[in-house]
Amino acid sequence: MNNNLPNIAIGSDHAGFEQKEAVKLFVESLGYSVKDFGPYNTESVDYPDYAHKVANDVLSEANTLGILLCGSGNGVCLTANKHAGIRAALCWLPELGALARQHNNANILCLPARYINNSTATEIVAAYLNASFEGGRHEKRVEKIDL
Repeated sequence: MNNNLPNIAIGSDHAGFEQKEAVKLFVESLGYSVKDFGPYNTESVDYPDYAHKVANDVLSEANTLGILLCGSGNGVCLTANKHAGIRAALCWLPELGALARQHNNANILCLPARYINNSTATEIVAAYLNASFEGGRHEKRVEKIDL
């Protein structure tokens, strides 16, 4: 694993499980260290349980980003964003993944597993991970997000 790369915390619900597994393999193939917070099968689970685990890890571990998946992506995104300091972004196109990092300094990427295929998911993840925060005019906006 490349120590210069951020660590990746990943989680999903049952609807996102299969795509989570594909995304996890893809991210590992890029040299990232991945911590999988579950679930570990397709049995029905509650998405907040996993979104909270990933958000807590991103907040507590230096140099860590997160990836969350559920059916629509909305549930995990809403849950993660309840944590002060988390900027979770729901993305369904690679361009949105890049912009989430560039303009919003998103530290968690949320994917809608029922609405994108694995190929699109990995393209979004790649765009997200390859982008970096631009700062500048975006910095003051990001600073206004937390209450």
